[in-house]
Amino acid sequence: MNSDNDLQIAGDILEVPHLLQAPREHPATVAEFVGLARDIAADRSQWAHLVQYDATSRWYHRLRTGPGYEVWLLSWVPGQGTGLHDHGHSSGVLTVLEGTLTERTGRGTRALGEGAQRVFAPGYAHEVVNDALEPAVSLHVYYPGLTEMPMHTSPHCEGRTEPRPVTA
Repeated sequence: MNSDNDLQIAGDILEVPHLLQAPREHPATVAEFVGLARDIAADRSQWAHLVQYDATSRWYHRLRTGPGYEVWLLSWVPGQGTGLHDHGHSSGVLTVLEGTLTERTGRGTRALGEGAQRVFAPGYAHEVVNDALEPAVSLHVYYPGLTEMPMHTSPHCEGRTEPRPVTA
């Protein structure tokens, strides 16, 4: 039996730079987009100074773009909401940065508190509302970038998919 171990045979992989993958400059997988949203959420210096509140309509600001994706910052005063909609061909990650938002779908209603994330596929229909008494701030990552937001009249949108909650 050979007593050499794999490290002796192959050598230290960290000493062979051409075998290492270079870190990606931009996210390309669902997990990487979730990670991007978490990183931005954790670094208030990237977004807190930009937040504004508008009593007449939801405020939004495109925070970042990359190849095929967009990151949006939104604020919500009490009572503001989206109406029932989907995101066309875009997938997304919704992250609550401050406050609480309510998400309504054909399957029910759920409160999303600070740090909550929702991942959704193209065509997923929901309504997001600030039902709380305090303002809220959220971060939205769309891939590909958001080009349409079709509105719906029925809370039961047949053929729509349910987002998956993200756990740490």
